Amino acid sequence: MHNAAMTAYLPGTDDLGALRRRARHSWLVFSAVALALLVAGFLLAGAYGRSQALADLAEQGRLDASLKASLLRAVVERQRALPLVLSDDAAIREALVSPGPQSMEPINRKLESLAASAEAAVVYLIGRDGVAVAASNWREPTSFVGNDYAFRDYFRLAMRDGKGEHFAMGTVSRRPGLYISRRIDGPNGPLGVIVAKLEFDGVEADWRVTDKPTYVTDRRGIVLITSLPSWRFMTTKLIPEERRADIRESLQFGDAPLLPLPFHRIEARPDGSSTLEALLPGDGTEAYLRVETLVPSTNWRLEQLSPLRAVLAAGAREARLLMLAALVPLLALGAFLLRRRQAVAMRSASERLARNELEAKVEARTRDLLMARDRLEIEIADHRETAEKLQAVQQDLVQANRLAILGQVAAGVAHEINQPVATIRAYADNARTFLDRGQSATAAENMETIAELTERVGAITDELRRFARKGHFAAEPTAIKDVVEGALLLLRSRFAGRMDAIRIELPPDGLMALGNRIRLEQVLINLLQNALEAIGDRDAATILVRCAETAGGIKLTVADNGPGIPAEIRDELFTPFNTSKEEGLGLGLAISKEIVSDYGGTIEVESGPSGTTFTVHLKKAQAQ
Repeated sequence: MHNAAMTAYLPGTDDLGALRRRARHSWLVFSAVALALLVAGFLLAGAYGRSQALADLAEQGRLDASLKASLLRAVVERQRALPLVLSDDAAIREALVSPGPQSMEPINRKLESLAASAEAAVVYLIGRDGVAVAASNWREPTSFVGNDYAFRDYFRLAMRDGKGEHFAMGTVSRRPGLYISRRIDGPNGPLGVIVAKLEFDGVEADWRVTDKPTYVTDRRGIVLITSLPSWRFMTTKLIPEERRADIRESLQFGDAPLLPLPFHRIEARPDGSSTLEALLPGDGTEAYLRVETLVPSTNWRLEQLSPLRAVLAAGAREARLLMLAALVPLLALGAFLLRRRQAVAMRSASERLARNELEAKVEARTRDLLMARDRLEIEIADHRETAEKLQAVQQDLVQANRLAILGQVAAGVAHEINQPVATIRAYADNARTFLDRGQSATAAENMETIAELTERVGAITDELRRFARKGHFAAEPTAIKDVVEGALLLLRSRFAGRMDAIRIELPPDGLMALGNRIRLEQVLINLLQNALEAIGDRDAATILVRCAETAGGIKLTVADNGPGIPAEIRDELFTPFNTSKEEGLGLGLAISKEIVSDYGGTIEVESGPSGTTFTVHLKKAQAQ
């Protein structure tokens, strides 16, 4: 679509300088409009966010207040049942008919037990004359027994109507609470009144956990229960002086002045809530939203104050962020379209100016391209030659790596089959000797053992072949006792003269490790062979093999009292080809560590002048 504004930017209608001046003017206008939209959106979004946050806070406040009112009702209802049950108690009725110290002592004990189990502040029994004759606090210095409560409303209401409830300050304890009373009737009329006092310390403590001041008022607007103790017995509305004097004379709230709550700038809202400023003890003036609800089954009203400033600020901030999230992309789109339109006009004008320059540059550029083509062909040839050399080097490195791995595997095979081959040689020599002596049965046993050892050699070479291919043996439950006995069998012929130095503490038959028997035997053979070579022909030489069950698995220990491992060898003890022996290959401990690691275990070593200790940690498996 073409219009006057677009036509002004078409090539040929104005020069390039005029187009740039018009572009700057368009951006100034766009910036002014965008700023005005942002300011207006910021103000409107803030007002809407505060309004919405206030409505949400009022709804949440009403839910919280209703929940607190329901919980308060549950607390009161639970205590109402106590006087109702006690008013029909036969023992209490008989005690009122025949009062006396002997008849009242069981009643005192009963009330004491019931008050503790029902979580009542105090439960007490009042005679027909208004004097307390039994109480749950009869043992305490502030006992109610003997006090005259005839002037109390809860006593008069119970004697007149059969029941009564009265919130007041205790004349003895000086603690506020709700007095719930029930009349006890006898055959000839009223006998007395049973009273349970309910204190709301737990309820008030729960309310204090939140940052929402909560309080309960009676029908006169006097605060009875509150999360702020300094507000107790203050009023939500102004009470005339003569009425306050009557309340003080009744001693219902002691000498409380009954002053109005420190609320200012109270504004009612259409939904029944109101906003106000309250002076909190030690915190200064704070803005609150007040919601109120009736406490069911009472004539009380629960009111809750919710802090406003942080909620309104958060609501305004969230609305403004949403406004920015919606408006900024629109402004960005407008800026993009404006920039695109200007770019099209500028490009059309520039193309006309650049066309002549382009024709002059084509020829020069063609020459440059021909030269660049020649250089590129030379570079391609160089790159091809370099790639061929790199491929050859890579093949050489792969071959060298393969040869190194094969060499290590071959050395490992030679090392690992050394023990069983030596044992086979020893058994073969013994078998020949037994045959010369005519002991064919013993020689046959040796030949069977040689056959088993050859099978073991085959298994070892197969295992090492798999190890060289980085394969893993599947872990299975393996008896540690079988591993120890198999290792000793392989070493007995080679170290026949020194096997007495080995002390074995065999584990129980049911102790199973997670691994493979032949591979675990290889580990133990390497450790025992090193220990036997370390002790040599020393006097009092000892090798201790111990197996114990730990919280994390199984611990296998091989300890000798040899000269210890040199420090220069100890740091790289488990590195392949690291050895202090003239004929050793340095692969035993490296392979042992790999075997143990394959089964999730570890090997630790401690060495000093008094000997060396290898500790193998294995995972425990259940016996099968």
